[in-house]
Amino acid sequence: MTYQQTLDYLFARLPMYQRVGAAAYKADLDNTIKIAEHLGRPQLKLKCVHVAGTNGKGSSSHMIAAVLQQAGYKTGLYTSPHLNDFRERIKINGKMIPKKSVVDFVEQHKAFFETIEPSFFEWTVALALDYFAKEEVDAAVIEVGLGGRLDSTNIITPKACLITNISMDHMNLLGDSLRKISFEKAGIIKARVPVVISQYQSITAPVFNAVAKEHKAPIEYADKNYKVIETKLVKGAFQVSVLNRGSGETNIYELDLTGKYQVKNLLGVLNTVENLKKAGFIIEDEHVQQALKQVVQLTGLKGRWQMLGDKPLIIADTGHNEDGIKQVVENISELKFHKLHMVLGTVNDKDITSILKELPKQAIYYFVKASIPRALNEQELKQQALAFGLKGNAYLSVEKGLQAAKKAAGKTDLIFVGGSTFVVGDALEVLGFSE
Repeated sequence: MTYQQTLDYLFARLPMYQRVGAAAYKADLDNTIKIAEHLGRPQLKLKCVHVAGTNGKGSSSHMIAAVLQQAGYKTGLYTSPHLNDFRERIKINGKMIPKKSVVDFVEQHKAFFETIEPSFFEWTVALALDYFAKEEVDAAVIEVGLGGRLDSTNIITPKACLITNISMDHMNLLGDSLRKISFEKAGIIKARVPVVISQYQSITAPVFNAVAKEHKAPIEYADKNYKVIETKLVKGAFQVSVLNRGSGETNIYELDLTGKYQVKNLLGVLNTVENLKKAGFIIEDEHVQQALKQVVQLTGLKGRWQMLGDKPLIIADTGHNEDGIKQVVENISELKFHKLHMVLGTVNDKDITSILKELPKQAIYYFVKASIPRALNEQELKQQALAFGLKGNAYLSVEKGLQAAKKAAGKTDLIFVGGSTFVVGDALEVLGFSE
């Protein structure tokens, strides 16, 4: 098969959460364990960092990978979902897995997979671990797909764990309270493996502390160890002054990821880097400083407060739950513009009222439907939004909505694109940022 035929086969054959939602979610590790056994347990050959959380786990994973790369380590990075190209999920030193490697893996193991019928995600995790092991990476940063305890990535025994911000998302699968959700995320905590929680939350901390104690895992809260002194934008970079409470030193970090919400992620990353040093990785302060300036260049990260156009300013962000949207709105409030145009789309298997109530009523809305089966119908989105005082027109696709927004916007206006990872993916494709 060609690469495209291979992908078509996988999309057709394996249930994929990105496309169909909860029906693709497997709430156990049985298949993943069977696949790992079949492949010779590649996870045992890897030195991993495991990253879970509701918001920020993608950005944090990319930052950690950038630091390890800058320190000279051959670094594997597994993330999900992809925005444009499936191979974005699996990278070594920022380079996507070759198409031939994907084709060869499927051809070699196709018969076995068909006997156990894994989900798309289970298959993809197996491919990533196998590829990283064969390529003999020095480190592998592995982002959890959904939850943690029963996520396919949870067959690894990492050198360090990081759990980012916890908020309400995927309640149909993970539970209807922050305590229940945090219990699922805490499932990545392993015996005696240090875990960092990016943000102390009084509701979730008792859950994390109990699980860490059970596993004799050292636990730290990054915002207790580090304090942000000042943040400002300087020549397009996000400058953050951070006090290390332990050493008493203050360092200034320049981030190419300019969303204000990256502050929470930064503290978790800094604390995790300290744990990696304790685990034997040689990482200097200079490596951290230089890596954070060029996360996008080093890792290829896209869709996090990403500028896609100027005059009018076009910004896209993948924030797609209540907390993510709150952070987006806070970022928007700090920009100077004349009128705000919101190109907005969501998925059809979530209660979106918590998102809609956070969005600015004074904006002009362009309700769109992303190019996946899970996308919420644009007319239905328009009707639901109207109940919250959000007014605008509906468009059949992200492309049509973007075209209308660009036509209506003045040079000093702001066009924001988001509400769903898949809306951002379509926008990157339309505006030529998908390569």
